[in-house]
Amino acid sequence: MTNHEGRPEVQASMLTMVGLSHRNAPLAIRERFAIAADELPAVREAVVDQFGAGAIVATCNRLELYVPGNHAPNALADFLADAAAVGPSLGERYLLPRRDEEAVSHLYAVAAGIDSMVVGESEILGQVRGAFSATVAAGADNALLSRLFHTAIRLGRRARSETAIGHGALSISSIAAQQARALVPDLARASVLVIGAGEAGRLAAAALVDHGVGSITVSNRTASRAEALAEELGGRTVPYESVGAALAAADVVIAATDAPEPVLNAGRVASALVRREGGPMLIVDIGVPRAAEPAVAAVPGVTYRDIDDLQEVASRHAQARADEVAKVEALIQAETASFLEWWEQLRIVPMISALTERAEYMRRTELDRTLRRFDATPEQRDQLDAMTRALVRRILHDPIATLRQHGDREVYLDAVRELFRLDDEASPDGDGAA
Repeated sequence: MTNHEGRPEVQASMLTMVGLSHRNAPLAIRERFAIAADELPAVREAVVDQFGAGAIVATCNRLELYVPGNHAPNALADFLADAAAVGPSLGERYLLPRRDEEAVSHLYAVAAGIDSMVVGESEILGQVRGAFSATVAAGADNALLSRLFHTAIRLGRRARSETAIGHGALSISSIAAQQARALVPDLARASVLVIGAGEAGRLAAAALVDHGVGSITVSNRTASRAEALAEELGGRTVPYESVGAALAAADVVIAATDAPEPVLNAGRVASALVRREGGPMLIVDIGVPRAAEPAVAAVPGVTYRDIDDLQEVASRHAQARADEVAKVEALIQAETASFLEWWEQLRIVPMISALTERAEYMRRTELDRTLRRFDATPEQRDQLDAMTRALVRRILHDPIATLRQHGDREVYLDAVRELFRLDDEASPDGDGAA
């Protein structure tokens, strides 16, 4: 059975998902739901305890939980809200639920980069791959999640190889570098301070180096990571506790931390500006939670941009890629249909197997009873065996064909289960109570 768009319908829920992103939640909400990277392993273990299996996709702009089976969305929302230490009412308001086909298509769109703030960006595909690797490491995967994420990753690659969605694509990090180039025309003479040596900070700093920035200083809570990034970029490091002093020498600050509390406050930034004798400073804050408290934006001489301020550039980029988005959506539609067909067969095949095994058991039992009553020759035994096999095959042909055609409708599976007593604990040859 298919829906009005020609895709198979799935009646029994196979997948429940809740999530929020830049599309439905402002930065002030997203940062409240941000779960620190070092806390995620424990959260994934808790997913196993509560749901048996489940995958979390957590990036600077989204938090999503995919759980196999039919679950109350509020249960998933409450779980993520508790993991992020926010109230359940906030979770139920912002963590949007999706099921089955919608959930599958959504993950495909995420992996393909068309649900990102910057359409076509490539970082998300690695993040989806990393999310599933972490799911496997936590023992939180199962057959459905494995198929779902592997097909999502494959689709993400196809989207970038079969369409131009990723050609010349920007990223949040490259847009941050663009902002610096636009507001600090002479980057060759500019000094850049990068706070946070994670992937976002690394990419933004690398983009600035490509734009010819003169000097880069890196600071990170883990000194070894700061040293590795500084060596890669040809820069230097400053201890994390000395960021305040380093601000005074910075023309551009790229803040990309995942610290739970702001690293930059208005007093620290104002003091740095005094020491640089009022020279302007650009702060591009791409951290979630934000690395700077809101009052920093009001400090005279500071131009402040947070991740949502970069949306205007990202939106113009998305409009220019509308045709490619349509091509990617066609790939998603086809891949989603293929996934649903796989799921239906996954549900139907065990039922068909159980039905044929029960019929075969009954055939063999009755054949043995019959043959014990007279002295049949080997040839007669073979003939009776072949005849009963053919008879059972013909009897089961129509029920099995109907299951293959309508197995996506739970009523057919229930009917076969009931009519042939496949769940009956009585003996398989039908000797149980009527």
